Amino acid sequence: MTWLRNVLVDLADDSPQVDLAERTIAARDRRRRAAISYLAAAMVVIVALGVTTAIRLLPDGHQEAASIGDLPARGVGPLSYAYKTFCKPNSGKAPSGCRDGGWRVVTRSGKTYHVPEALPSLAPGRTGMRASPLAISRDGRKIAYYSAKEDTFQVRDLASGQKTTAATKVPQSQLGSVSRLMLSDDGRFVAFSKVPDLKDPAVLIDMRDRVARELPNRWVPIGLSQDGATITLAEYSPRSRLRTISNLWPSSSKGDTTSVILPVDYFFSPLAPDGKTVAVIENRGTEEKPCRYGDLALMDTLTGEKRKPTAITGLPSDVSRISLRTWLSAEEVTALTMSERCRSASEAVNDEPAVNDPPYQTMTAYAVNVRTGKARKLATYRAQGFFEIVLPGPPGAL
Repeated sequence: MTWLRNVLVDLADDSPQVDLAERTIAARDRRRRAAISYLAAAMVVIVALGVTTAIRLLPDGHQEAASIGDLPARGVGPLSYAYKTFCKPNSGKAPSGCRDGGWRVVTRSGKTYHVPEALPSLAPGRTGMRASPLAISRDGRKIAYYSAKEDTFQVRDLASGQKTTAATKVPQSQLGSVSRLMLSDDGRFVAFSKVPDLKDPAVLIDMRDRVARELPNRWVPIGLSQDGATITLAEYSPRSRLRTISNLWPSSSKGDTTSVILPVDYFFSPLAPDGKTVAVIENRGTEEKPCRYGDLALMDTLTGEKRKPTAITGLPSDVSRISLRTWLSAEEVTALTMSERCRSASEAVNDEPAVNDPPYQTMTAYAVNVRTGKARKLATYRAQGFFEIVLPGPPGAL
């Protein structure tokens, strides 16, 4: 029960603040363990995880390939996205060839592969839940993942098959319950952070020079300068905050830090192409009125100054959840959406029986113009949640 105790301590640390997204993750993990009662009474699903890149999204129909093999040693084309599979959804069917807790990657041409070298999120026999992050480079040509064999992170060039293993070991026990992984455009840098904090720090790894420096935990890496000297971080609990750390190297340096505490909660995009702003949507959800969100705006990462919000138009009226993802250009950011009923805390049943995995859900991606707010449809996917699907580029924050 060490894992559960860490999560409960983490939640207690946030009191009296109500961290709805993080509580949802904990609830979902407990359901998967199927050994602990369902704690949905105090939890509301309001999630938004993002990632960036200027890359083409696949149209509908590519996700379910007729035959899915393991990732070849070399010769794989650029990726469009990746998704994680859990094989016992509480309703509906799992995808064909499902591997419990395993990652799949999908190329731009629609080929789908298992990634057997990436640590599965479920221990053999479903005896435990563990974080196992995966990241895709902005151009879709490289991936980073936690190697089960090496007990640390690896970067793999998909075309050549070349693998680079981090010199810094990261024991599985330090992966936390929720983790974030960011891969730089050239594959040189890997940034890792997680919740709960535990005693070990987050880390930025230079895969080429085989050195690492500590980063603050709980902060989600959402952008990195080309030379790796400046990183942009976001935090959603207990308050929405932005932090920029420059002069990161040498690793002995404390760096120059600028932090901004924001007055309300936001869903953050990854760092915009200008390297200075992020797209934000105000999170207006509460336990009794979940899945409510505000308008889209651009925010300066150093000052927290927000430009005039713009109403998003062109989305279906029943969209209940939004996750800011891939930047398609300097003016368009991807909004990954779901349309489903969100139950309030009072509607939850305290004695609801334990279940295994959440069902696979339809997610629709839209390109949203950050200047006009106009949305246009891009693609539709199937995954078990926003945390189980990855697009190329740095992640965004809840």
